[in-house]
Amino acid sequence: MPELPEVETVVRGLRAVLPGKRILTVRLGKTDFIDDPASLELQLPGSKVSAVRRHGKFIVVELEAASGRKHESSLLIHLGMTGQIVTCPPEVPVAAHTHVFLGLDDGRELRYTDIRRFGRMAMLANTAHQSVLGKLGLDPLEATEKEFTAMIRARRSHIKALLLDQSVLRGMGNIYTDESLWRARIHPRRLGANLSDNEIHRLHGVVRRVLNEAIRLGGSSISDYVDAEGQPGEFQIRHRAYGREGKKCPRCSKKIRRIIVAGRSSYFCPFCQRAPRMSSAKQSPNTRRQSLRGTKK
Repeated sequence: MPELPEVETVVRGLRAVLPGKRILTVRLGKTDFIDDPASLELQLPGSKVSAVRRHGKFIVVELEAASGRKHESSLLIHLGMTGQIVTCPPEVPVAAHTHVFLGLDDGRELRYTDIRRFGRMAMLANTAHQSVLGKLGLDPLEATEKEFTAMIRARRSHIKALLLDQSVLRGMGNIYTDESLWRARIHPRRLGANLSDNEIHRLHGVVRRVLNEAIRLGGSSISDYVDAEGQPGEFQIRHRAYGREGKKCPRCSKKIRRIIVAGRSSYFCPFCQRAPRMSSAKQSPNTRRQSLRGTKK
């Protein structure tokens, strides 16, 4: 699924070409991923793009109505697992599973393609922004270390689960969580509340560096992701943990392992990222007996 770096890369590509362009026509294919398709057909023609921005994993295309009133509404887009959005001349062959065509006043088309249709598209009145997007947490590229620490310490959950929780940090996903935890040398099953000040300081800096590096390289193209010009990203060649089960850790040469945390596959190095110690209450009876025998020697 496209995560923050992929969505940011797409947004930057769209931001370079869309602002100031007017949408002339709307043509829809399958619409089961669109909230109220009729609203797109009614409201988009004649509207002008005033800005394009990212909010977590959402793309927000801000619009001026035909009357010239600014920020009256927005087109909200989520790429889901396989969504792609590109601008191209209309004569470019149409890719399979392309479901939305927006004709622009410069002669090009904005096309949305989604094989699995797990994405989302909706017209959003600006008065509804808070109710839809306000539930999301801090942006990891904007959060201060103090804010980051407060969010991590607020809940007794595994750090992997916290980083994936969109109400904590909006935009983080499985790839960049695993890569950040590997670089910070933190096991995905450590409790966020139990991390030391130094570990949180290190993790905060690592998350920002990993995300910015991924954005610079255009994101990670593992299956379907491409940018707004149809080009794949390059950060996948920098992956050190994600998807590398059984391969050597680049730091210590131990084999990368995979476990399930927060319902997601989690890749880590068992040597560099030490597992949390089990409390005595969670130890098995045999383990406790062995421990007690050791204290009697």
